[in-house]
Amino acid sequence: MTLAPERPATTPAPGTRLVEHFEHGLDAPICLTWELTYACNLACVHCLSSSGRRDPRELTTQECFSLVEEFQRMKVFYVNIGGGEPTVRPDFWEIVDHAVAHDVGVKFSTNGFRITPERAARLAATDYVDVQVSLDGATPEVNDAVRGAGTYDAALRALRNLRDAGMTDTKLSVVCTRENIPQLDRFKEIADEHGAVLRLTRLRPAGRGADVWNDLHPLAEQQRVLYDWLVAHGDGVLTGDSFFHLAAFGDALPGLNLCGAGRVVCLVDPVGDVYACPFAIHDRFLAGNVRDAGFGSVWRDAPLFADLRSPQTGGACTRCSAYDACRGGCMAAKFFTGLPLDGPDPECVKGNAEASLAAVADGVRPAPSQDHSHRGPVRNAPVPVTIARRPPASPCDESPLGPARDALPAG
Repeated sequence: MTLAPERPATTPAPGTRLVEHFEHGLDAPICLTWELTYACNLACVHCLSSSGRRDPRELTTQECFSLVEEFQRMKVFYVNIGGGEPTVRPDFWEIVDHAVAHDVGVKFSTNGFRITPERAARLAATDYVDVQVSLDGATPEVNDAVRGAGTYDAALRALRNLRDAGMTDTKLSVVCTRENIPQLDRFKEIADEHGAVLRLTRLRPAGRGADVWNDLHPLAEQQRVLYDWLVAHGDGVLTGDSFFHLAAFGDALPGLNLCGAGRVVCLVDPVGDVYACPFAIHDRFLAGNVRDAGFGSVWRDAPLFADLRSPQTGGACTRCSAYDACRGGCMAAKFFTGLPLDGPDPECVKGNAEASLAAVADGVRPAPSQDHSHRGPVRNAPVPVTIARRPPASPCDESPLGPARDALPAG
């Protein structure tokens, strides 16, 4: 596998810390998130991309192949493939094979429903592919309330199939909520039982996640529990740099501990739109489209990315003693809770965002620029802990799985 470039696009002076190189941006992203489709057989209440229905404008197979080849030329280290549920695309396996053949590593996230023993064996025999199976509760009661009926069993079945096929380094991917923070030890046990690595990520108030964020994001005291647990488990648990805002408690957690939006990461969505951050699918963070001039042109020349790579003031947070540790927190979390981008993170562990959050008026929080949620009943639909704001637009909606199930190769 080719390595990511180490030379930043704008080279700082000798002796500059590595994190400062990253702040100025790289010639190519170290990794990027690539959502292949908005189609999904589930309707998770916290879905950050509001997935459900396929967008008919999504990139064709050949366009996906061309994008992979551009990633190879740019020496992109790997892509995080997601959705929606990426495996519902009939050409999913072809795209994965094309990426592997062109030295672009693939990490893909799945709800596990389609990870049969046969497909698990295929994955185990393929180089440069990692699988992340999503599970948001260590018991069916907690998980299925968020992800839908039967999703707990499907995820564990997928983990067993991957383990039995000899797949190593499978990831068990968990979005941390106030309901599952007490289950961290059990999540680790489940991962260990299946030869997997536990990966914890942060709940963002994006997409449908905005509807449930107030009810599901960890409480202040749970943030401390999470930080202490992550420190205790060190490099044995992955975080995807989700929790750098927790560094204000003390020592930095393993990882970049920096908002990499437009600097070292970005997102390509199913229709080729490029966003600065995987968690900020909104017109405010739209940098361009790969169909216009290619991905490389967007990454190098988009005015939005140039702005993100320029020196940042840090706003009021620079007066905080913890600023060098937490760097002001998550841009997406601030934006979707209606806070200024140069203000404190909504989950600031110093409590500096509490007054600002309380002052955000109803209706001020930015709404998603797009919504592909199912318009009607969905098989395996979750019973949410709160009632979402968006009512069904019609009494029924066609499942994206119908034709895709038959079209997906069995190998």
